[in-house]
Amino acid sequence: MEKIIPKIIGAFINFIALFSPKYAAKLALQLFSTPRKGKLKASEAVFLKTAQHKDFQYTGFTIKTYKWSGTRSTILLAHGWESNAFRWKNLIELLSAKDYNIIALDAPAHGASGNKEFNAVLYSECINMVANYFKPNVIIGHSVGGMSTVFALNSFTINVERIILLGAPDAFISIFTNYENMMGYSKRTSNAIKNLIVKKFKHQPEHFSTSNFTSNLNIEGLIIHDKKIELYLLMTQ
Repeated sequence: MEKIIPKIIGAFINFIALFSPKYAAKLALQLFSTPRKGKLKASEAVFLKTAQHKDFQYTGFTIKTYKWSGTRSTILLAHGWESNAFRWKNLIELLSAKDYNIIALDAPAHGASGNKEFNAVLYSECINMVANYFKPNVIIGHSVGGMSTVFALNSFTINVERIILLGAPDAFISIFTNYENMMGYSKRTSNAIKNLIVKKFKHQPEHFSTSNFTSNLNIEGLIIHDKKIELYLLMTQ
């Protein structure tokens, strides 16, 4: 049933594309960009109350940040898709015990942050805003948080000494192609979506690549992947 429902929704969007490709593309991209989970649970909020909270306003919505003060280097933590700052609990406790200054944020449409939709470019802009305020020495990003960190460093001037990427995806086009296949979108629908992406982000989907963007960076970095994760780009290189 879980595999059938996306196909049914995809067929409906394909039908709409026969009459209005632009509207179909809007629906498809909105569906792709809307997390199904990741908002704070009551049990998670209890731990996050141990931090100092600061809210930032960005393009009409709130970005929530958390700070655990320390006297050593400042570390910024950027979580991944359908998650929130609580996912760093174990690492935060470990780093706090070593007196690091720790900052974590909730991504757009995640945790206690606002907005209904999410994308890596928007997340990168929020990471830039938070980094400019807290001046981290190190940024650690998990999953799309790692991808967005690289996007931010490639697009903005962020003075950071090191980055650590945990299970960060590489090519956006691979992620989006998987989504298109899962939904069963027609060629007409797929072309309309790509046109909308170009209109919205000023680039083809292929432009957004973690490996390409990291080649422009001159900072120390560590990339970590679980050996059981299927790494599409690494397997094809």
